[in-house]
Amino acid sequence: MASTDPGVDIKKDGSPAAGERQDAQGLAGLEAGLDALDSVQTGRTPLRETLIRKVLPPITAVALVLVVWQLLVWAEVVAAYKLPSPSAVWDEVTDAWRQGTLLEYIWTSVSRGLLGFLMALAIGTPLGLLVARVKFVRAAIGPILSGLQSLPSVAWVPPAVLWLGLNNSMMYAVILLGAVPSIANGLVAGIDQIPPLFLRAGRSMGATGLRGARHIVMPGALPGYLAGLKQGWAFSWRSLMAAEIIASSPDLGVGLGQLLENGRNNSSMSQVFLAIFLILLVGIAIDLLIFSPLERRVLRGRGLLTR
Repeated sequence: MASTDPGVDIKKDGSPAAGERQDAQGLAGLEAGLDALDSVQTGRTPLRETLIRKVLPPITAVALVLVVWQLLVWAEVVAAYKLPSPSAVWDEVTDAWRQGTLLEYIWTSVSRGLLGFLMALAIGTPLGLLVARVKFVRAAIGPILSGLQSLPSVAWVPPAVLWLGLNNSMMYAVILLGAVPSIANGLVAGIDQIPPLFLRAGRSMGATGLRGARHIVMPGALPGYLAGLKQGWAFSWRSLMAAEIIASSPDLGVGLGQLLENGRNNSSMSQVFLAIFLILLVGIAIDLLIFSPLERRVLRGRGLLTR
């Protein structure tokens, strides 16, 4: 007895034919595979695997750099006063620690950088929303923001000194001028990548104005916004270092940029290297402690990261 459906064969006893059973098994296997792809592993990564994958590679890279550095010193590729040995730089670290100035150098710059970045965040976020959502504002301000983002931060130091004097306000002004365009442009790029269907669905459900920005626009733009925040912090940190190197005053204290300039004035390459390594260390620490966990959380929430 044949079925009325020409694509399905039925046996005489009414049971499905072998071909139909195979198709059903194939569909079941496909669904199981898709479910496996959609599932997110919530188990904790073993400590040994974490050490091998995330801790060992940077330690190996640092050790390799130190070995090459020491070999260059032993080979006397350049004069000793131009390339200090790792031990000479370490002596600078221990001397600054004993004098109690090492943490002071770091905190002076980090506190300025974080406060300036938070101020840039408070200004750049609404500015990015405004530029992304209002066509006239985008046409008027969008090219200016792109131009400001490409302008070297050090260019703002001389006018900021003339406008505000040698004080912390000058430092924060340079940070804002360097970081706000990156944060705003990152948010604009993230909003531009939101599918229009999401925005229409949000409007149909009453998510308009500030409510739509909070529940639809900002979550949808989060990957681009986070990339803008990382770039904004990089611009904040570089702007601050440029300001501390150029503008020096007893009232400003000694930050890492000023430490670098003091090493140059004293012809102390070990002090210069110390300042460079501390600047790098702070930048790496901020990325590992703040931005990398945020990025992993966003990617994991979107199913793009399984561990």
